[in-house]
Amino acid sequence: MKFGNPSDANSTDLNNYLIPKEQFVISYNCSRNLANWVSWTVDTSFLGDVERKNDFRPDPDVPCYQVTPRDYRKSGYDRGHIAPSADRDSNQEDNSATFLMSNMMPQSPSNNREVWRELETYERDIITKLGNEEVYIVAGPLGNIGTIGNGVTVPESTWKVILIVAHDSPTETIAVNMPNNESVKHTSWRDYLTTVDEIEALTGYDFFEELPDQIEEILESKVYQ
Repeated sequence: MKFGNPSDANSTDLNNYLIPKEQFVISYNCSRNLANWVSWTVDTSFLGDVERKNDFRPDPDVPCYQVTPRDYRKSGYDRGHIAPSADRDSNQEDNSATFLMSNMMPQSPSNNREVWRELETYERDIITKLGNEEVYIVAGPLGNIGTIGNGVTVPESTWKVILIVAHDSPTETIAVNMPNNESVKHTSWRDYLTTVDEIEALTGYDFFEELPDQIEEILESKVYQ
């Protein structure tokens, strides 16, 4: 978490429980059986071509009920990655970590397979095409429209904020908040662009707090073009 801990997650609050891993960092919410957010970094060192593991499984680091793949069975929702598999495909261990259920949220099929996935691809394209970028990402669920399985909260929307740090061009941010339903079918992730400030207002989190205040204020008020 180079640029800060958005919710001041810690090792005592079970609804804001910090789970640091080598591949990403999680703030977990035991009341929702769901992450509050996941934070990770992407640059060329994390990208490769190892085979997708697909080894969905409970996370032993979760201090409460450990969600299993069965909780999603016949729910109509995908086991949607928060930190995507393809952002950690330089080696099998890193890729496998993305299939921990603590890194999943119930996503509508069109959210997960279309707009969310398209933004994930765009993030990686920034890095692979230009080669000298580092991308810092925080993402998670928002709201509650019910539960599946053993009390796993279904979010109303899915949000993501991205900080693009380039070595030879201005730093930029991308922020989106996407409805978690089939209304997003055949739309573009760009249809859901907003500001980091707006995501902060919706979630109560403070993103990129380690940036200098003046730079943070400018970046977080802009809609990505």
